[in-house]
Parts: sequence; C-alpha cells; structure tokens
Amino acid sequence: MNTKDKGNLYEEKASEYLKSQNYKIVERNFYSRFGEIDIIAFKDEIYHFVEVKGGKNFEPIYNITPVKLNRVIKTAYTFMNKKRIDNAFCIDALIIKNEEIEFIENISF
Repeated sequence: MNTKDKGNLYEEKASEYLKSQNYKIVERNFYSRFGEIDIIAFKDEIYHFVEVKGGKNFEPIYNITPVKLNRVIKTAYTFMNKKRIDNAFCIDALIIKNEEIEFIENISF
C-alpha cells in the first residue's frame, strides 16, 4: 500500500470516528495555496480543522511540526473567508497508531 492509500485509509477511519462522536463532516481534503486540511468538521457551533496522522512504528504526532501547523491555520482562515463563516474554530489532531485513535482538540505550538 502506497503512502497516499494509507493516508486515505487513516482519513476514512478518522471521519468515521468523528461521526461516531457526533461531529458533522463538512469537507475533506480542502486545499488552499498554503496547504491542505484533512477534515473539516462541525460540532456545538465550532468548526474543527482536523489534521490526521497515522503510523505503526513511530509517534505520528511528531509529523505535525510548527511549520505544518502554521499552514493549517492559514488554510483554516482561507476556508472561513471563502465560505464567509464567522464561527469559532479550532485546530485538532487525530492520531491513529496501531489501530488506536487519539483525538486532541485545540492543538497549538
């Protein structure tokens, strides 16, 4: 399985997890000139911009670097401006390691 296929698999698992937690999936793989957001979800009047990372033999959270996080934030603002949305939002991480899911809300650096 190539990297893109693995990424799609992790994103599908992440979407299913979020739905099971009563999040509404608004969009997946939103692109801007700054980068990509894996999942945009909505719950309790808050938009959640979710970065999905997965792996087996390492800690996937370490793939969310300050540079990556900055790109996600800029892309989140792009989405909000493009859709003319004026709601609260946060940047989250959903980590899948060895089939276990950890959802970390409101990450920052």
